[in-house]
Amino acid sequence: MMGGLIRLARKQRKMSEADLAARAGIARSTLQLIEKGHPKVEIGLVFEAATLVGVPLFVDEPSRLAPEISRVNDKLALLPQSVRRPRSEVKDDF
Repeated sequence: MMGGLIRLARKQRKMSEADLAARAGIARSTLQLIEKGHPKVEIGLVFEAATLVGVPLFVDEPSRLAPEISRVNDKLALLPQSVRRPRSEVKDDF
């Protein structure tokens, strides 16, 4: 579920895999594993990617997880498979 949320947030922000991977300081292939929910990826890398795209790390009520997973999958089905780089640079120096 976390990987799907990260992919959804990345696409909604119109970030490419390469852009998010560069900001997280990881390889694009590692980001792909994160978005697929691969269990061998270090949890710190998952948290870093989630934080960069604004995905909350904790849920208030565990009973909300099943509907949330369904909602994320429905939204991902509507988004394009690939995302083009934005014409301007992302300003991330706050």
